[in-house]
Amino acid sequence: MNTSLILLLVLVIGLATYLAGRARALATSKGKLSALHSLPGYHGTYAAICATIPALLVLALWLVAAPVYIDNDIRSSLPETVLAEGEATTELALGQVKSIAGGLKLLNAAELSTLSDDPANLREVLAAKGVPLAGEGEAYMVGSAQRFNTLTTASRYLMAAAVFLVAVAGAVLALRGIKTPFRARNQVERVMLGALMLASSIAILTTIGIVGSMLSETIRFFQSVSPVEFFFGTVWDPRFSAAGSSDTSGQFGLLPLLAGTLYIALVAMLFAVPIGLFAAIYMAEYARPAVRSAVKPLLEILAGIPTIVYGFFALVTVGPFLRDISAELNGLVTGNYVSFIQAQSVLTAGIVMGIMLIPFVSSLSDDIITQVPASLRDGSLGLGATRSETIKRVVLPAALPGIVGALLLTASRAVGETMIVVLAAGVAARMQLNPFEAMTTVTVKIVNQLTGDLEFNSPQTLVAFALGITLFFITLCLNIYALYIVRKYREQYE
Repeated sequence: MNTSLILLLVLVIGLATYLAGRARALATSKGKLSALHSLPGYHGTYAAICATIPALLVLALWLVAAPVYIDNDIRSSLPETVLAEGEATTELALGQVKSIAGGLKLLNAAELSTLSDDPANLREVLAAKGVPLAGEGEAYMVGSAQRFNTLTTASRYLMAAAVFLVAVAGAVLALRGIKTPFRARNQVERVMLGALMLASSIAILTTIGIVGSMLSETIRFFQSVSPVEFFFGTVWDPRFSAAGSSDTSGQFGLLPLLAGTLYIALVAMLFAVPIGLFAAIYMAEYARPAVRSAVKPLLEILAGIPTIVYGFFALVTVGPFLRDISAELNGLVTGNYVSFIQAQSVLTAGIVMGIMLIPFVSSLSDDIITQVPASLRDGSLGLGATRSETIKRVVLPAALPGIVGALLLTASRAVGETMIVVLAAGVAARMQLNPFEAMTTVTVKIVNQLTGDLEFNSPQTLVAFALGITLFFITLCLNIYALYIVRKYREQYE
């Protein structure tokens, strides 16, 4: 019995329990709803919760624990010669056993009996059924695969039985507890409060998990490389060492990457913020409803374009265009048609990233500006102010906290961008102030360090986690500073 069918069974039991609980509450009241503490619907909901929630918890725990138990059982049943070769060989053999187990389900009884008697042609038999097998396979794997299938099938049936029994037991106990003074509404609201608290804590728990996973690997990195060298180094040259080696040769200076990240983000913001903010002011204060309904969706289309498409646009169109324009200008001034703007440069990446960020600024700022009470505009206009003066002195100050939040979101998006920078700014890690030359960012180097079949046992790969935690704290500082600005300039309007 698969998991979907078990879930459907639990939901059916829950629905039936709801109807039965509601009917029992009506019967208990003898037609006088005022005699009940809670409405019949609350009694039914409480009964359904008792029938479904414990059963779903049992299902979730079983789905987590059963595969671990089965894997450990199959792993311990492997031959001693395989276990003696190490963990990597054992895991490879376990993976092959699972692949064979999936293929055995496709064989009939005669084919299975033949394969058990002569496992030499195991790979050919499974290949005929469309199940590829890495390696030739061993004779013991057929028996282990059969045991795996047996344990998996038994686990499925036991899981279905356990979930069914828990659901029925919860339904029976809940139905027996339905009486006139029973406070079903309080119980239901308590469960809903717990669900809301769980939902609100998911973001916090996710953040803690992300930080914890990165921090543990970052500590391993700093055991090999000095934090002073990492945070204050001016040269980025991590030379990959051999697998399993702890060689720390190379230089892991963060400053070139940090400079490129902030520089490209700054250029993008300088391009996106004025255009996006002016577009938001026009749509919120000047555009007719028909124009606004057409222009705003067109602007928001930019946010739905994949960043790799923006990267191609920068590589094929914007970069060559800036290079050719600079060559023409240089030729007119000096007579030497040599481009001083490289096709891959900070300017190219900043412009294209700015185009991508325009809808973030315009859409969010537009929503914030339109939420400013109309009474403020009417009062300003009634005192003789022009529309532009009203926008500058009344609307924008009122919307300033929200606009700061929108700009913060835009800056975080710019700092974390990868694909545009890879194609438009290159991968050269260096410190310079010329926006016409190539630079790179932290996110690009994270991708570079984690590209390929690597193991996290050398500084050359663990440095990606140090870069990630650094980027996390940069965005955290941006959030804290923006919160300070919002609280400082917040104005209350009634």
